[in-house]
Amino acid sequence: MSRRNLLLEGQALDEVRQVYTDLAQRPIERNCTRLTECCHFKLTGRTPYLTKGEAMVAARALRATGRKVLPENPSGACPMLEPVTGNCLIYESRPFGCRTHFCAAAGGPYARRDVLDLIRRLEDVDLALKGEGPRSLQNAVADALAEL
Repeated sequence: MSRRNLLLEGQALDEVRQVYTDLAQRPIERNCTRLTECCHFKLTGRTPYLTKGEAMVAARALRATGRKVLPENPSGACPMLEPVTGNCLIYESRPFGCRTHFCAAAGGPYARRDVLDLIRRLEDVDLALKGEGPRSLQNAVADALAEL
């Protein structure tokens, strides 16, 4: 990868992280108690979809834990849940969908109108990185890990 492409990628990932920071500063009442019920995709029937930038941020965070591939999780839970403790391995770098999800315990879903500007910024990053639009968490992160 050329130096220019690495620079673009670094800026794109910084923008994804800034979107997460900007979301956290919004006055929308949330209280994630980390019950991880929402992380059990097979039970909820819902899987987060990630843009390429989000997947790359998640993949780098997972790589920082010493993992090089996305762990298999036959139970249908998020592959980034630590099997013994049930904690999210990448909580600080978790994707946008994990931050704005439907979980009633955390306050229910964000209204799309309240975060549409942030979604558009993530889509812009996806375009800049030549992404293919939002993809299921497992596929997006597995592909991002393969690119690292």
